[in-house]
Amino acid sequence: MKGVAQRHRFATTPGMTSDMILALAIGYLLGSIPFGLLLARIGGKGDLRKVGSGNIGATNVLRTGSRLLAALTLILDCLKGTAAVVIAWRLFGEVAAIFAATGALLGHIYPLWLKFRGGKGVATLLGILIGLQLWVAAAVYAAVWVLLLLTIRISSVAGIAAAASAPVTAAILGNSLLFPMLLGFALLIIWKHRENILRLKAGTEPSIGRKA
Repeated sequence: MKGVAQRHRFATTPGMTSDMILALAIGYLLGSIPFGLLLARIGGKGDLRKVGSGNIGATNVLRTGSRLLAALTLILDCLKGTAAVVIAWRLFGEVAAIFAATGALLGHIYPLWLKFRGGKGVATLLGILIGLQLWVAAAVYAAVWVLLLLTIRISSVAGIAAAASAPVTAAILGNSLLFPMLLGFALLIIWKHRENILRLKAGTEPSIGRKA
């Protein structure tokens, strides 16, 4: 399966419209699985929405005091993005992978089952980059994210910077095909961090290891 970034055009197939809708739906359903919320409940940590920031992502799971659950949430949120893209690609082709990627991110951020109050999409976007075989973008994304987490230790800063790196890397590599999508994804993730940005300006944004 060739990487989307290496293709100059998409091949069309009969029934493409229905395939795209199915790919979008598959992506949304997988993306909307609230692993953080489920793992917190299974682990006896209660309703994650009542902990810390109320977010269902790995950072807030960490505030429950369980590094294991936080790590599992991070991995699973990433893998669901990868799974959505790979499944759609295998079933319907590479164009469908783009729709599945969009569905996965939207599903994670706006899950129907949680009244459209989901996570912020940072881990899921990394999984999407891996699924699309954008290896350089994924490596840069992960490096920026981990480096800032280890140095600045503010999850929102690391997440915003990592998301912003995706379209920047695409632009540098000349991938005009996926640049608009990745730019849209980055802007959506930044928008979801708008309250964090306000706290950063006020100097009240908590660092990792400190309660929100």
